[in-house]
Amino acid sequence: MTPLLFTAATTTVSTTAAGITATDKEAFTMTLTERAAAAAELKTTGQCNCTQSVVKVFEDKLPVEGDTLRMLAAGYAAGMGCLESTCGALIGAVMVAGILTEGRGTPAVARALVRSFEQRCGATICKELKGVATGVPLCPCPECVRNAVLALGDVLPDAVKE
Repeated sequence: MTPLLFTAATTTVSTTAAGITATDKEAFTMTLTERAAAAAELKTTGQCNCTQSVVKVFEDKLPVEGDTLRMLAAGYAAGMGCLESTCGALIGAVMVAGILTEGRGTPAVARALVRSFEQRCGATICKELKGVATGVPLCPCPECVRNAVLALGDVLPDAVKE
């Protein structure tokens, strides 16, 4: 498994699916575009599922240890439990929003995330995004992951800025 490298102000932070340390979190800074690219790379390289990829790139903003985040997000692969329902990347974005909003107003934020994600990707259901019935994907998984991170920036710009 190849680790991803995130460049912080004066430190290079190496991360794998296991997570970054609290010490690393203090030095960890990324733009939203860098977070989106890193999340897509985590998915592309198979280091994380879609949900894990989204929550992973926000570890520095979340008061939850990386391994715990990874385990919490593990069951949402391939549209929650591999049932190809709601996209795991979108679920990850809602999970991040729940923590960033401290649970206040999260349902309204979730609705806005769904709208932003759907505008970017064309759907919110995994099997539709993958083009299971049509054979033509609307949005490949790494792009769904990228778009979920960008949707967080659309909906919670102050909370996710570097």
